Formats: sequence, structure tokens, C-alpha cells
Amino acid sequence: MATFSRSLVFCLALLCAQGAYASSSESSPWLQVVRHTPYIYSHNWFRNLSDIRRWVLTESGYCAKQDRHLLFDIRAQFLTFQDDRLLREATQRQLNRTRQLLAEKGKVHTWVAGAKHKLGYPFALACDQPHVDLDSALARLLGWHQDFWVWGKWNGVSVGSEAQPRPLIEMVKAVFDKQSRLQHLPHAEKLWPLFVGQIVIESGAVKYSRSSAQALGMMQLMPAVLEECGIAGPFQQHRMAQLECATKLYGQNHRRLAPVFAARFGHLPEAKQEQLYLLLLVQAYHGGVGRIISLLEQRQTDATAAADYFAAQHQRFSAADIALGLIYHNMGRRQLGMASLYYLVDVQLAAAQVQKHPLKVIN
Repeated sequence: MATFSRSLVFCLALLCAQGAYASSSESSPWLQVVRHTPYIYSHNWFRNLSDIRRWVLTESGYCAKQDRHLLFDIRAQFLTFQDDRLLREATQRQLNRTRQLLAEKGKVHTWVAGAKHKLGYPFALACDQPHVDLDSALARLLGWHQDFWVWGKWNGVSVGSEAQPRPLIEMVKAVFDKQSRLQHLPHAEKLWPLFVGQIVIESGAVKYSRSSAQALGMMQLMPAVLEECGIAGPFQQHRMAQLECATKLYGQNHRRLAPVFAARFGHLPEAKQEQLYLLLLVQAYHGGVGRIISLLEQRQTDATAAADYFAAQHQRFSAADIALGLIYHNMGRRQLGMASLYYLVDVQLAAAQVQKHPLKVIN
């Protein structure tokens, strides 16, 4: 039977030159799996994880049946699926038996038992995601039915009227275009589809959305952020106010992130720089720009080791693989977790779904 001690041998054989050992504060077995993962394994991470997340978001492939979990490895390669049991505890026990079996068959180098509120390895992802309803979100955003059409005015921008409402996407574009100019947002034409994808992932394009952390509205902004944008309580879930505040936040994040990014990745080819920067800017919206900056700063810390490697070996990886690699190798630090990995992939998948249904306003 495989034991976790095998992962230490795996690390010694492949990772000693990278200094990727777990600290005493990072002793959770699943985190040691992450710390012992060779950086080179980030190659094709985005493609592999995209396949898995696409099945989840579109209820297709191995997630055509919802009562399942998917298991994947440190390369984000799909390994197998498992049908859920009636009770959650029974499902967890079966997942652990499947993990052990995969290790015994040599499909993974080790396995870690999962439990309630505790990750296991191989990583497991439920097909059943009650908060995900991609078709409904697209219907609201793109206005597939006139019942979803909207109208509004905010800070000099007017879209539609009560008598002649318009698809929500037109409202989003009107605010984005104005604020991208005012905030000098980078590569606005390429940031636009990602911004739209965020609306789908953040709230499903629902106006009166509230998270368990009390983030509000379509762009899932904290009340303190909305107050900094000058938006009073009664208007904090106003669609156009939310969009304006979100683009202002992008502008603030851009001004802080740009010089740090340039110092770390300014030597990359222009197209790769552009793509990587936009992905990190999207991640900064989700997790905070300070958190992303702390991964990029040129100083000798455990958190910046991944950036050291990817900056030196960028030719081996796509921009998307680098973006995910920076997050994956720092999970457990800076409050980064699996949700941070999924976010970047999900936003791009949602953006691609929107672009499959082109409207004049999108082009």
C-alpha cells in the first residue's frame, strides 16, 4: 500500500534543487503534496483543469450525471470518477478508498485521506455545484428573453428606458467602455470578455446576490469597497453602480500591479506578457491585489519561489499555465486555495461561452 512517505522520496528525487519543502506551519498532508510538486508539472495545467471544469460548468462529459465526484492529480489530469453515495460520509469514505486504490495501482505517487473540511489527494471535485447554472446566467446576461431586459441611468450613462429595456450585456458594455477610458485599463478589448466572464462566475448576473461573506450584487463587492466608490447603501446593488465600482477597482489594482509585474515578467514576449498580466489582474479582483503582488515581488521567500522559476523558465509554459502555477504552488499561503485555481479557469470558460452567442454589442 502506498504511504505518504513515498512523496518525500518523490520530492528528494525531483525537487531538492527547487527548495520546495513544506515548512512546519504547512504540515497538512495535502499541502505537502502541493509543496512537493515539481514546477515543470504546471505544463498543460490550464488545459487539463479546463477540461474538468468545463464538465462541471456545462454538466457534460463525466458530469453529465450530477451525483459524481471527479478525481485529478498534481498535473490536473483527470484520473477517474466516482458515483456519490446516499450519505456524504459514505461518499467521503469511498473517495478515500478510491484514492488508496489509485496509489496502489501506481496512478499517483501517494494518497491522502480527505475528511470534512479537509482536502484529500488525489484532489476531488463534485459535479453537483448548486450555485452554478451557466445557461440561466447566460440568459440573464445576453437577454435571451425580454423578461431579462433592463434599463437604467448612472453617473451620466443611460441604457434603455422603462418603455424600451435592453439586454443586460449592453448596459455592461456602456459602463465598461466609459470606465476603461477613464481608468486607463490595459488592453481593454481583451479584458472585456474576461470582465463579462466574471459577471457570470461571480453572481450568475443576478442583481440582488449576496455571498456568505456578505459580498453584494452582480459584481460581488464588499460594502466597504462600494462605500469607497461613493455608493450609498440604497444603491449598492444597482447594476450600473456595481459595474462602475468594479471597473474603478480594476483601475486601482492595475496601478499597483503593473510595476511589480513589469519588474518580474517584463522580459516575456509581448503577447505572453499581455495575456499573463490580464489573468493576474482578474485574479487580483477575486483575491486581492496585495495577495498577487506578494507572489511576484523579487525577494527570497517561499511565496515568491514559483515566480522565480516561471520567470526564468517561461518558454516552457503558456501564460495561462504560469498564472495557474503561481496559484497552485502557493496554495495554503496568502489564503489561496482550490477556489483560487478554479476562478481563473471558470472565468475564461464563461467568457468563451458568451462569445459563442455573439451580439453586435460584443464585437
